[in-house]
Amino acid sequence: MKNLKSIAIALFLTAGLTVSAQTKIDAAKSVIKWTGHKVTGEHQGTVKFQDGTLTLKGGKLTGGAFTVNMTSIAVTDLTADQGKDKLEGHLKADDFFGTDKYPTAKVAFKSVKEKSAGVYTVTADVTIKGKTAPATFDLTVGKNSATTTFKIDRTKYDIKYKSKNFFEGLGDNVIYDEFDVTVNLVF
Repeated sequence: MKNLKSIAIALFLTAGLTVSAQTKIDAAKSVIKWTGHKVTGEHQGTVKFQDGTLTLKGGKLTGGAFTVNMTSIAVTDLTADQGKDKLEGHLKADDFFGTDKYPTAKVAFKSVKEKSAGVYTVTADVTIKGKTAPATFDLTVGKNSATTTFKIDRTKYDIKYKSKNFFEGLGDNVIYDEFDVTVNLVF
């Protein structure tokens, strides 16, 4: 009888606990789309995830951490005869992401607040080229996916190439400091 009572109490307490679960993303299906802007236009492309997890507690988002494979950066708005390979090489060079020395970037959620059903305001530490800066964005979480769109200021990560804030006389050669990212996580 004493053991039965102990088991019943243990089951009652366990049922009342909310368990945290880490959900791995499908890195092959998840993608980051980027758009970089300059005075004379823009370029678009993608970069792939290496790995990542979302942490859910009671079905609600509580955390996340991701590694981005920066060597996978690709330009999608140009073809080979339009300079696609040249631009991809430049984005991988030290002027931009320095992928030989910094092959990955990291995103680590620091705070998550539920904004509305399935929508969370996330503040994360983003590390690019060994430099870390905060980013805040809304993440919409569905049954097997999560999406967000936000801006990143490249100069916070020591990417200053053709930034009017660091170089004078660039005229039409200015590349704007902020670039757009649209993230689609599949898990």
